[in-house]
Amino acid sequence: MSDSRPHTLFSFGTLLDEQVQTALFGRPVPSTPASLAGYATRPQPITDPAVITASGLDVHLTLERRIGAEVKGAVLHLTDQDLAAADAYEVDDYARRRVLLSSGESAWAYLDAKPLRPAARIVIVGDSIAYGRCDPRGGWAARLAASHIGANEADHRVFNLTIPGATLAEVSEQTPALLAPRLPDTLLVAAGVNDSAQPLSGPGALSDELPRVTDSLDSLAATALSHNARLVVMGPMWLDETRTRDCWGLRFTEERALAVRESVRTWCDAHHVDHLDMWEPLRERADLLVDGLHPEAEGHEVLYRHLDAVAR
Repeated sequence: MSDSRPHTLFSFGTLLDEQVQTALFGRPVPSTPASLAGYATRPQPITDPAVITASGLDVHLTLERRIGAEVKGAVLHLTDQDLAAADAYEVDDYARRRVLLSSGESAWAYLDAKPLRPAARIVIVGDSIAYGRCDPRGGWAARLAASHIGANEADHRVFNLTIPGATLAEVSEQTPALLAPRLPDTLLVAAGVNDSAQPLSGPGALSDELPRVTDSLDSLAATALSHNARLVVMGPMWLDETRTRDCWGLRFTEERALAVRESVRTWCDAHHVDHLDMWEPLRERADLLVDGLHPEAEGHEVLYRHLDAVAR
């Protein structure tokens, strides 16, 4: 069933042009002035002929994060059909995501489709794989930090707040208190395999029931939006279940890990949240896993190269 309520879309570029609106929506649409704090704009070359024809421009604008900056624009009030037309108009370089306007209201906006490319201050939360266990160099997260900060030492930061053994439920409970001092613009959630683990003894042993990871993601989405941070969810990665059937009194299986992967991916698609699938880079690469779960140094390098390709 479609939502009959009007959608609010923050625009700072060609969608404010009445000629473009008429071409897309058949009429100029209602709008109200608005601004978006913590963002600046940069040029975005366009190659789609239909978009160039509608806007008359082959260079549009896209957003990047910058503390102290503000982008002025307007909120467009759109129907379901209008929003679908706007989605079709925006090229693959853009993705529709939730932002928090300077007024405190949330709205849709079209952001860079590569979720870490416009980021300045990234907070990483997750488990031992994101923590970098089994890699003296600190894992994929340390490699991301080195590259990201090296690109702009003055303004870029990466805060790795991961905790070995953490589930998404624990991450969602612990994260709100950690964000304010870091001034994050991007919350990178490493959804690992801990949510798929089964205890080998005690209550719930070998239960078929999986935890409600979607509840945790709902909570993390609300936390990210309250800080005007972009939520990016990655993982889980492939595991070698021949070596993970009894890890610290837990049982990890590929079937259950895949179920968590599908649950995360489905939730992200439904909520227009970035999902970075980390399953394939190490699939069937048991030689790169120390214990069937944790990558060794080369495995983390493989994960980082994949992350860099899809997110930056």
